[in-house]
Amino acid sequence: MCLLQAMHGLAVLLFPAVLMLFALAMERMENGVDQNSVHREEVEEFLAGAATPDALPTPADDELAGRRDTIEFDVPSSFGHAVEVPVHRAG
Repeated sequence: MCLLQAMHGLAVLLFPAVLMLFALAMERMENGVDQNSVHREEVEEFLAGAATPDALPTPADDELAGRRDTIEFDVPSSFGHAVEVPVHRAG
């Protein structure tokens, strides 16, 4: 029983010290991350510079309308009887 009480006393003494060391280590890590992170002004500057499109223009809607109007599904020939295949209409 005496050993158990000594262990409790040791835990009571060590726990605050270990907790304080952990808090200091996390603060140090946070400061390191803050120094290497991107600031709001840099993000806004990047977005302002990226406003001009560098990619090719997208095709007009009427160019793709013929492809989107119907989608047909292939029915395997193993069915042997007529099967109605639903056709999806975009719109």
